[in-house]
Amino acid sequence: MSSTQDNKSLALQASKLQVPTSTSMPDNISLNKWEDTGFEWEGEVAPSAFERLVTVLNTEHEQSNILLKINLYRRNNVLHLAFTLTGEVWLTCQRCLQPVATELTDDYNIALLDDESQIRLINEEQDYLILEEIVTEQSPERLLPLKKLIEDEILLKTPMAPKHDDCEMSVEQFGEIPEEEETENPFAALASLKGKL
Repeated sequence: MSSTQDNKSLALQASKLQVPTSTSMPDNISLNKWEDTGFEWEGEVAPSAFERLVTVLNTEHEQSNILLKINLYRRNNVLHLAFTLTGEVWLTCQRCLQPVATELTDDYNIALLDDESQIRLINEEQDYLILEEIVTEQSPERLLPLKKLIEDEILLKTPMAPKHDDCEMSVEQFGEIPEEEETENPFAALASLKGKL
């Protein structure tokens, strides 16, 4: 075998070993196609890909991609959406107005119920959603809004008023603060009359 064939063979083997990372997470999952067979996706997503999240991101700090593993599966006749987020986003500290990191790393598992009668099939602590309330019907498909559901969980994880554990309030002062004049105590006049009555 020639050395060029060896190189091509090695390159082909190397390309098969590499797991491609993707930045194009699907916005929706077709339930008609995947609810019985299951669906898996793994890749990286830029925080700016989420429309509602981008409005709270700090623009002064570079945002790193979030690693995401998604698994749609059926167990005990109940559809589940499980996903793992790994990463952080940078928000603005409400005290010092500097960037502050918010950790997103966590595992999520949401039961997707056909109706409320299926609640008895899941654990009491399990988060669940009723499919008819979230599925978009686009004939002939029933679409699960994957991106929106993941963004909902990210937004729930981000604090309303993010702040560093130890920082001072940022105060901008304009001009000089006037010294307070001493005001006369209104009871001083009564005290002076007390001895005279």
